[in-house]
Amino acid sequence: MLNHRFLCRNEDLKEMLESNKESLKLEAMKRIVGLIAKGKNASELFPAVVKNVASKNIEDPNQLIRASALRVLSSIRVPIIVPIMMLAIKEAATDLSPYVRKTAAHAIQKLYSLDPDQKEHLIEVIEKLLKDKSTLVAGSVVMAFEEVCPDRIDLIHKNYRKLCNLLVDVEEWGQVVIIHMLTRYARTQFVSPWREDAMFDENNEKAFYDSEEERKVEQTKPYIMDPDHRLLLRNTKPLLQSRNTAVVMAVSQLYWHLAPKHELSIITKSLVRLLRSHREVQYVVLQNIATMSIQRKGMFEPFMKSFYVRSTDATHIKTLKLEILTNLANEANISTILREFQTYVKSQDKAFAAATIQAIGRCATNISEVTDTCLNGLVLLLSNRDETVVAESVVVIKKLLQTQPSQHSDIIKHMAKLFDNITVPMARASILWLMGEYCEHVPKIAPDVLRKMAKTFTNEEDIVKLQIVNLAAKLYLTNSKQTKLLTQYILNLGKYDQNYDIRDRTRFIRQLIVPNEKSGALSKYARRILMAPKPAPVLQSAFKDRDRFQLGTLSHTLNSQASGYLELSDWPAVAPDQSVRNVEVAGAPALRKSKTAKSNEKFYSDSEEEEEEEEEGSSSEGSSSSSSEESVSESESEENSDDSNKSSSSQSEKSSSESDSEKKKKTLKNKKLQQQKPDILIITYLPPQIMQKTLLLIIMTKYILIHIVLSISTQFFVNCMCSLLHLCVFLACQFDVVSWHVHVSLQASSPVFVPETSHELLHRMTGKGLSAQYRFTRQPCIYGNSMVSLQLTLSNSSDQALENIHISEKSSTGQNIHRFNAIERLEPQASVTVSMGVDFNDSTQAANFQLCTKEDEFSVSIQPAVGELLLPITMSEADFTKEQGKLMGMNESSATITMTPENVSSQSVNRKVVSVANIGVIPSSQENIYRFAGKTVSSGSLVLVSVALKDPDAVITINTEKTVIGSMLLRQFKTALTNSCP
Repeated sequence: MLNHRFLCRNEDLKEMLESNKESLKLEAMKRIVGLIAKGKNASELFPAVVKNVASKNIEDPNQLIRASALRVLSSIRVPIIVPIMMLAIKEAATDLSPYVRKTAAHAIQKLYSLDPDQKEHLIEVIEKLLKDKSTLVAGSVVMAFEEVCPDRIDLIHKNYRKLCNLLVDVEEWGQVVIIHMLTRYARTQFVSPWREDAMFDENNEKAFYDSEEERKVEQTKPYIMDPDHRLLLRNTKPLLQSRNTAVVMAVSQLYWHLAPKHELSIITKSLVRLLRSHREVQYVVLQNIATMSIQRKGMFEPFMKSFYVRSTDATHIKTLKLEILTNLANEANISTILREFQTYVKSQDKAFAAATIQAIGRCATNISEVTDTCLNGLVLLLSNRDETVVAESVVVIKKLLQTQPSQHSDIIKHMAKLFDNITVPMARASILWLMGEYCEHVPKIAPDVLRKMAKTFTNEEDIVKLQIVNLAAKLYLTNSKQTKLLTQYILNLGKYDQNYDIRDRTRFIRQLIVPNEKSGALSKYARRILMAPKPAPVLQSAFKDRDRFQLGTLSHTLNSQASGYLELSDWPAVAPDQSVRNVEVAGAPALRKSKTAKSNEKFYSDSEEEEEEEEEGSSSEGSSSSSSEESVSESESEENSDDSNKSSSSQSEKSSSESDSEKKKKTLKNKKLQQQKPDILIITYLPPQIMQKTLLLIIMTKYILIHIVLSISTQFFVNCMCSLLHLCVFLACQFDVVSWHVHVSLQASSPVFVPETSHELLHRMTGKGLSAQYRFTRQPCIYGNSMVSLQLTLSNSSDQALENIHISEKSSTGQNIHRFNAIERLEPQASVTVSMGVDFNDSTQAANFQLCTKEDEFSVSIQPAVGELLLPITMSEADFTKEQGKLMGMNESSATITMTPENVSSQSVNRKVVSVANIGVIPSSQENIYRFAGKTVSSGSLVLVSVALKDPDAVITINTEKTVIGSMLLRQFKTALTNSCP
């Protein structure tokens, strides 16, 4: 190892750069870049080194050395070497190595910051690199584009579809840059999809190929999304599953600014998933969600529980979650949110508690149904020991009382009684303002409050003194008999106060309310000035105006325009010409190849050659406009499938009138088909577990296709049968060579034990005569394979008939529920049994829903036992042992218990186990080992249970991928087997 002092010497660096060892060259260049980063001027430190890098290493055979040499040159911040750097960048932009071209893209930004006059030359290099098809280069060159010439949208036109198709394969930070650039591009090139008459047909090809005249006519028709617009949305959607939070946030902002409003819901789950990340990530994501939730409450309402505040959250995270909950509040969920707020008010975090009180005030303002409830709750907080809570409550009550002061005079009186105990200046000032503003509603209390304030005037804070003067002036105008002398006394105190604001206010009030010779005409309007009605304050979110910034940007986070921020343009009224994005195809052979590949996917239809001839005669502009020439996209497969359906239908129509020339063409194609080799040899490289399903799928597909073409040509059918025979021979050989690992077939069986116990769903007192009980039937649900079957018994214990008994469509927890048909009428003292299904998603979380009658709604919940989330299956003992061996380690839970003598028998063990869980009994050849098997209803995961008796103990073992279910089952089995009751 060379020491640091040795590396820093110019002679040694020069020697290392001239060495034949590539490792020494790379180490020297790393050291040079490090020295430059520390602020040392490389041209003065080692001019020979710079000369060596520029002359020799920039053309080294090793791509790493070439890239490192360019990196060294671009890091030197000396204007004199700008021409050398420019030549090196131009040469590296045409390098065969994509890594060197990527380094050239990074060097563009450095050269532009060093010498902005080189902008035109650098744009030429950027234009060349934008045509690069390497995913390694794409992100870096777009970053250079954003830095040097973000306004040159014309450079993106020809590369738009290529960037959309390469986006999934670009490295993560490159994806972020490209997505932000394409967001700005789309806002300038496409029409707004937020129109009411919008139509969203992803397979509309006419918009791609229509003429100028047709386009003018269609401007009067309803909006149809541009295929390029849809291409961007479709290709960014998979990135919502990215592990990089910046990528997910970038896609989310793209959808927010570009997608139709009915498609915005797909970003919700991805944003909520990011809330499990670090605090810094949570802060940014919550800020963006807070902005979204103002305009689109329905997006995040199903995930409201994700925004509940945790005790471990930081204060800024708590405040943002509180903001989002307040934005999501509506008539349906306000009761739940207010219960949460009651808990938050008791928090030890005073700032958070104060913010919660402000949130309660906003809810009371926005939802009139809970205004009184919120006011009463805030009045109770006035007795709180915490001064911060009391002060904030007074301020919020003051704002709420301005909406309906005449109806809340009792609250004003209550606040006056508590005035002596309140010490926070802002709270005292707010109460005094209320007294003065609504003194006519409390004519007996207000003068007494003024009397107390006159005693303590000199000891009060400035903000309180101002409100005392204000109260005195208003009482002088409305009740001068009782308060005239008090007002004069307070004005005299204020005249000599140390604060000049109070002195000025006192002089102004005296001249306004006390007329004298010097007073002007203004004193005549004193009552109208001081007692003028004030508009009620509007409590609104702090994020209301933040949507003027693009989501996910620094400007949005800071709520102020940051340096370098590029605003999103408004949607154009008329979409620009979309032909600018059509890429010209160089040469006919490439076009011929793409058409041939496309025609192969159509399975040789009758009219295929005619279509090929028409396509060859058509203009290259129309053919090059599809994005399939860049890469195979989702839209291409949809178009091909549509074309194949059309071609097959045309074959059946023309089969009776085929000409001899068409039959000859068909015979030639059949010969070509016979010459093709089977393409399934690649299957042998698949894992053994997947191989069988893949082969069976191929056999079924070819068998179906044979029947489709049966009516076309008998000779063709014979040829396909021969191909199928070769395929079967090939499969037979593969069965001899490959050791197949076939999965055990999980065949469902009937339940061994069905509990008759019913659970109460709705009590007759709560349900106003309607009672409901539910029971798990342990049968496969007929409404869905992932649902648990339930039986409900509804009874009417009232004296009147109940009508229209049904389940509301709203589900608060989000489970998929199959509702029973509405019961039109249930007579008194009558009962009815119905069935329903619930998909619990392999979770014991309760399913909450609304059980409704014609007049009432009742909130009910079904809490499943973990054993009811299973279905019994049958398998052999050998298969059980084999599958158990695959589910070892973390997938295994076991415990040792001491069983009572009456539980040791096989009948007792089986009865206890199957009563706890809906699993099947597996035959066992060993006397003291009992085996049971089942699978989860929703996901079909295997659950294996074994009980091994070792006198006097027993070992319970559960093997399953669902570790939570395994641990819960283990606890229940321990309780059941150790319990002596039958």
